[in-house]
Amino acid sequence: MSMFLDTAKIKVKAGNGGDGMVAFRREKYVPNGGPWGGDGGRGGNVVFVVDEGLRTLMDFRYNRHFKAQSGEKGMTKGMHGRGAEDLIVHVPQGTTVRDAETGKILTDLVHHGQEFIVAHGGRGGRGNIRFATPKNPAPEISENGEPGQERELQLELKILADVGLVGFPSVGKSTLLSVITSAKPKIGAYHFTTIVPNLGMVRTQSGDSFAVADLPGLIEGASQGVGLGTQFLRHIERTRVILHVIDMSASEGRGPYEDYLAINKELESYNLRLMERPQIIVANKMDMPDSQENLEDFKKKLAANYDEFEELPTIFPISGLTKQGLAPLLDATAELLDKTPEFLLYDESEMEEEAYYGFDEEEKPFEISRDDDATWVLSGEKLMKLFNMTNFDRDESVMKFARQLRGMGVDEALRARGAKDGDLVRIGKFEFEFVD
Repeated sequence: MSMFLDTAKIKVKAGNGGDGMVAFRREKYVPNGGPWGGDGGRGGNVVFVVDEGLRTLMDFRYNRHFKAQSGEKGMTKGMHGRGAEDLIVHVPQGTTVRDAETGKILTDLVHHGQEFIVAHGGRGGRGNIRFATPKNPAPEISENGEPGQERELQLELKILADVGLVGFPSVGKSTLLSVITSAKPKIGAYHFTTIVPNLGMVRTQSGDSFAVADLPGLIEGASQGVGLGTQFLRHIERTRVILHVIDMSASEGRGPYEDYLAINKELESYNLRLMERPQIIVANKMDMPDSQENLEDFKKKLAANYDEFEELPTIFPISGLTKQGLAPLLDATAELLDKTPEFLLYDESEMEEEAYYGFDEEEKPFEISRDDDATWVLSGEKLMKLFNMTNFDRDESVMKFARQLRGMGVDEALRARGAKDGDLVRIGKFEFEFVD
């Protein structure tokens, strides 16, 4: 079984804030001590941190749930509860984090040590010391802690490589990688010997260096899910230069030029923007019979499809087996990398907007619907947040929640929808009667 994993779906849950406390100061010689309940502590965040020592998402194969600790409850003497430690989750370089529900990209983690909070912990609830007023100097009100953020995430690893080797199976990509780097990919005389991407570092004679990824062989129809291609095409998205390896000996019975067109069609079908990347054509297996004649025929067909003023792709005849022609190829690749900028992987429409904590007039604080049993059902993010932070064990807290609902316009909205005195209203699992 392959130990390489480049996609994973996980659930993260930040810690809840600690509940605030209701307490009163009762000491000898201290009359009318007043409220003394402290606030709850902050819940822990779930934080992704890039670790350059990781190469795959295998750690997420069996561990798919990550939950941070909740904050401590408030204490007497006005003492705050302790905030929880953040939960640190290590991910490999090149990990894209996407919200599984919305499909929006939260972040793209590429630098060692880079951090991103994928789920924010809830703030601690306020103790009754916070609610003291001249009108109510001894309140029996406290808040529950704010629930921590909970979300389902889709992780996608796109390996960091400057150059990507593409081509049909058995054209010599793995052999080429093995002779230009210290990588030791599995090499065999059968299709799909390479079933996972292999990565290696190249150092040219002039001292330049760059990372090369050997991607599993594409075949016709790969962008529609045929073979292994669609599984690993994502890894070429981070590359800046593509080395298109072609078997000029035609040992598989296919024409080199037809191979060239077929692979480019698959890249274009998967992501049109891959065609923006400059390509160098690597004419491999030049030590084999008929390779020279096939190369001349390839050049003629290639030139026939380009206008007079268009620049033809550069072609480098090589032999991975005999190491013929490798130095010029590597120097040209390094030179092309120097003048090729990084390509934008995602546009703004794919990225999730940053959280906005101000008041949005268009955002409805609550919604009203009606259940099959004629009960009115209240929902909405703002309303549910107030509901979850209300301590229903204290009558004063319940009355405060009722005033908050009235201030939000819930009573008027229910009345306008036809609610009558005595009708049942439900929030979550909590039910109460509507009083007109």
